Amino acid sequence: MTGLVLIQLGTPDRPTYGGLFPYLRQFLSDPRVIEVPRAIWLPLLYLRILPFRSGASAAKYRRIWDAKTGSPLLHYTVRQTELLQSQFPNNPVRFGMIVGNPPLQNTIKEMVDSGVDKLIALPMFPQYSATSFASATDSLFKALTKVRRVPAVRVVPPYFDHPAYLDALEATIRDDLAKLTWEPEHFVISFHGIPESYVKKGDHYPTHVERTKVELVKRMGWKPGQWTQTYQSRFGRSEWLKPYTDDVLTDLAKKGVKRVYVALPGFTADCLETLDEIGNESREIFEHAGGEHLKSGTCLNDHPKWIEGMARILRDEGHGWL
Repeated sequence: MTGLVLIQLGTPDRPTYGGLFPYLRQFLSDPRVIEVPRAIWLPLLYLRILPFRSGASAAKYRRIWDAKTGSPLLHYTVRQTELLQSQFPNNPVRFGMIVGNPPLQNTIKEMVDSGVDKLIALPMFPQYSATSFASATDSLFKALTKVRRVPAVRVVPPYFDHPAYLDALEATIRDDLAKLTWEPEHFVISFHGIPESYVKKGDHYPTHVERTKVELVKRMGWKPGQWTQTYQSRFGRSEWLKPYTDDVLTDLAKKGVKRVYVALPGFTADCLETLDEIGNESREIFEHAGGEHLKSGTCLNDHPKWIEGMARILRDEGHGWL
């Protein structure tokens, strides 16, 4: 029996200090995410970062936490799994988290125990980076070391230029724009950033970002001068990939641009980085600099085109198994 598993980053269980502390501890202890010698990094993490960042992050999560559905990332991951199951009625479709619950290790064990002997894994990161995609495969193969009967495994490769992914991006953005009561003057295409040092070591993330950006701009028909591609979510003092999203938004506002739409192609589900970082913090920065309207783009989430797109991507990789 062939099983399908979505691998997502994860989310805290609750938007409190007690919920964020273990989540951040696990996330920031991943050597794929923080490439600093453990002897230097771990004391700094436990003595300075976790005690202070846990409370600040909890406050941000409370701004996006839904009273009924809780974490947006978890909610949409559940929805994606349920809707994808309807596309593959004869194959179990599950999800697991790299960080937090449900742990990918538990998901893999349950699938193997249920009879899965072929497994297709879909990391929910369209563009490859060691900080995300490789972290997902690390988590997957670590989980496989804990089971007696290891299934045959296929991992869906990065799908940054797959037509099904691009179709879903285009449809989601066009739906967003159709709902606006104002016309954007400029489009910002914002991706999660990584340190420049990681790229110098061989991470080809910017190459995948470039390919996605080129295809998206072509599909949307945006002309030169109408759009800017940026990077967000900088952490720490080191240099990250540029230009930074907030710097670009500030410059646009100071040049007289009043209305901006921010597309978020690197995120397959709404999360803190989309709903709060762009939807609240970046919007406030833009408005403070003189802008008037900023729309944070809706992620792929449970859009019908994305459910169809994931199914197409999985069928491509699952030839002979599905």
